[in-house]
Amino acid sequence: MSQVYIPASSAEQWAQFLAEPVKHWRQGYSARTLAYSWQDARGFPSEVGSVLESAFPSVELLLAFPEHKVSLPGGSRPSQNDIWVLARSEGQLISIAVEGKISEPFGPTVQEWQTGSSSGKAKRLAYLLSLLGLPSVSETTRYQLLHRTASAIIEAQRFNAAHAVMLVHSFSQSSEWFQDYAAFASLMGANPAEDSMVSVGLRSGVSLHLAWVRGNADYLFR
Repeated sequence: MSQVYIPASSAEQWAQFLAEPVKHWRQGYSARTLAYSWQDARGFPSEVGSVLESAFPSVELLLAFPEHKVSLPGGSRPSQNDIWVLARSEGQLISIAVEGKISEPFGPTVQEWQTGSSSGKAKRLAYLLSLLGLPSVSETTRYQLLHRTASAIIEAQRFNAAHAVMLVHSFSQSSEWFQDYAAFASLMGANPAEDSMVSVGLRSGVSLHLAWVRGNADYLFR
């Protein structure tokens, strides 16, 4: 995996990092909507910044990487974050894994993902549970939420960041799939709400937070 990154000067340049650009780079799709929202912001989109500042005063975006891949044990497929952000607040670094959504679900449940279970999948699930400090997980939990949250922690450890955030930036105006996020947050011991962030304590030595932010609907038409 390359460790050299080239800054994007336009949202359209984000498309090259998608696994299937022709399929996913369309108006009304989360990849394109997210790209325009964040590229235009020249920092955090205002709604994201507002939620982050509830816990991190004067939070500053330092670096943002579209389609950032984080390696996981047990198989060859990494966790591919829609955006990974390194931020700073009051001298402390923050690792933020951003998952963009409109109407698409959070992928398969743990039960569905385990269909045709292999030793690699068993190893990966055990690793994720250990990293997140979970003794077990419901079969209805969305697997994507597990590995996306793990990504935030892994990168926090890599950059010696004190905090990790798994942030869902949803442009759905009817909050589709919020209940799946809420069920995951509840599993982690939190009582979540829209447009807010909850803290779930230390996980693998990192202070972990979960957030759901509703995006600006104007970007659905970009």
